[in-house]
Amino acid sequence: MNSADLGRRVGVPSTALFTDQYELTMVQAALKAGTADRRSVFEAFTRRLPEGRRYGVVAGIGRVLDAVENFHFDDEMLTFLREQNVVDGPTLAWLADYRFSGDVWGYPEGEVYFPGSPILRVEGSFAECVLLETVILSILNHDSAIAAAASRMSAAAGGRGLIEMGARRTHELSAVASARAAYIGGFNTTSDLAAGFRYNIPTVGTSAHAFTLLHDTERDAFRAQVDSLGRGTTLLVDTYDVTEAVRTAVEVAGTELGAVRIDSGDLLLVAHRVRQQLDELGATETKIVVTSDLDEYAIASLAAAPVDAYGVGTQLVTGSGQPTCSMVYKLVARAGSADPAEPLRPVAKKSLGAKSSVGGRKWAARRLDEHGIAEAEVIGTGAVPAELADRQLLVELVKGGEVVAREPLDAARERHIAAREGLPMSALQLSRGEPVIPTEYM
Repeated sequence: MNSADLGRRVGVPSTALFTDQYELTMVQAALKAGTADRRSVFEAFTRRLPEGRRYGVVAGIGRVLDAVENFHFDDEMLTFLREQNVVDGPTLAWLADYRFSGDVWGYPEGEVYFPGSPILRVEGSFAECVLLETVILSILNHDSAIAAAASRMSAAAGGRGLIEMGARRTHELSAVASARAAYIGGFNTTSDLAAGFRYNIPTVGTSAHAFTLLHDTERDAFRAQVDSLGRGTTLLVDTYDVTEAVRTAVEVAGTELGAVRIDSGDLLLVAHRVRQQLDELGATETKIVVTSDLDEYAIASLAAAPVDAYGVGTQLVTGSGQPTCSMVYKLVARAGSADPAEPLRPVAKKSLGAKSSVGGRKWAARRLDEHGIAEAEVIGTGAVPAELADRQLLVELVKGGEVVAREPLDAARERHIAAREGLPMSALQLSRGEPVIPTEYM
């Protein structure tokens, strides 16, 4: 497998300051107390799914692996920490040598998850594990939210094409991560060239209304685009009058015109009219692409329309109303020293309300019914029951500080399709509801 299959990781900067200050001050205090090297287990999970969602989608694991691998403090960072009096001298010396040397297990990217699922398990000394909390949560909360929205949109699209085009609606770096997560969730292409460059996601794009307005007539604009990009291009037909634009588009490009894009109006009505007009003009193979603030509900409402592809921007990159998954990163077990022979002791926050946690180093498996459909997410801390041994969900991602589980992005995309198909059919309903399967603890 060549490096292009896995995406480009060239020029990845250190991720060490993508963190909260208290991660470092906890390390300082633990070093002084002599507890920093205690063997510890942290887990990332969510106590509940975003309101109304029936399943979650794991995305960002590949980016987490990059972040862990590139988490180190260079001289400039250490100088900043010293000048700002963030931590003391002994802690700065410890940070200068920091490289994560522990183990990480987690749900593979593209898998689905439910409340309590131990999506990521990080094991090592307390100090080296706690430093990773913020960057891990930052990645998983963002990417999984986008992937979940993409998955819902993909299900609503019913096999029609999906174009991610939200770069102008979010932070420039978030746009790249969003395109990656959307591809895992079922989108086919992106308009963002940085995402295409870094992650080998297919890119698309033609023109905007500004290109039409630049020219003296719509015909001149269409001619310029076809002359440059060929008859297979996509022409934007709603700058002025849609009916006249479609007629002009076919006159200019011929019946080999690749597609027309509609970006405004009653998309259901306009798509039907445009399809009829294209067919009457002999452009029966010309596709129709619709855009304009689409979400999964709008996509579902267009199921009966003669639409071939949807372009989605704002709603996708903001998680379609759920921009985070509310994942947390909690210490669930620890030993009294660094001795690997000392048994781990379960620990957990015991607070009132919904913020308590379940202690112990956990395994997770998905129990299936007689038809091979998921019926429960089973989580335990003891021995794995024999009947669930081959249904375990966590895989080894990092061993002794070395990444051992990088994979092509297409593998995560295919895994998600399979995982979603393995859920009860009600998982694909867009109406608000509870998680499609329960979480059971053993």
